[in-house]
Amino acid sequence: MGLLQTLTDWQDALYQRRIAKMESKGLCPDCRGKGYSLHINEYHYAPPEKCSGCEGNGSFTTWHEKSQQP
Repeated sequence: MGLLQTLTDWQDALYQRRIAKMESKGLCPDCRGKGYSLHINEYHYAPPEKCSGCEGNGSFTTWHEKSQQP
């Protein structure tokens, strides 16, 4: 097992823990239940965008249904 595989496994484990934590709270793992995401850039202001994972409502159920679609 190489270093790259170890890092990939570690990153996947962190992501799975975040999904489990957000599921227990009923919140979208992508935006953490806010419904929007911010793109911070030091050169210009970008307005918040609706979360594409939960369609802007912050719900885990919506995120889960959308992530199961092909």
